[in-house]
Amino acid sequence: MEYLHQFISNSVLITAIIGWFAAQILKIIFSWDKKFDFKRIIGSGGMPSSHAAFVVSLTFAVGFTNGFDSGIFAVAAVFAFVVMYDAAGIRRSAGQQAAILNKILEDFQKSDYSHTNKKLKELLGHTPIEVFAGAILGIIIAIIRHV
Repeated sequence: MEYLHQFISNSVLITAIIGWFAAQILKIIFSWDKKFDFKRIIGSGGMPSSHAAFVVSLTFAVGFTNGFDSGIFAVAAVFAFVVMYDAAGIRRSAGQQAAILNKILEDFQKSDYSHTNKKLKELLGHTPIEVFAGAILGIIIAIIRHV
């Protein structure tokens, strides 16, 4: 029971979770198309980047809690940059490649995905503006929770 109390009272972790959740809710709002899309709650890609909101709110919560000159803040900041680079770079490129491969399958097999079992997921990463928006959201969430 003590572990649950420690988990719930961990303000840095709770701030990160709120940052992620806020970004996911905003994705639903920004992609609203006359119907609720449950995939937007747990899916990747879209505006704003929940990856960026998650790691930046974590990083700034660590900074506010432990100091912006602490070693743990440095670790969190480096971690955040790696995650955001991956979201805007590598995963976005993988999504673009998936779109091209899906188009090739459509052209040559007339949408017969029997060889892959399903269409490849194309919305994997983020544009730089989506990452930037997620990072700003993360900063705002951390400021609201810790200042």
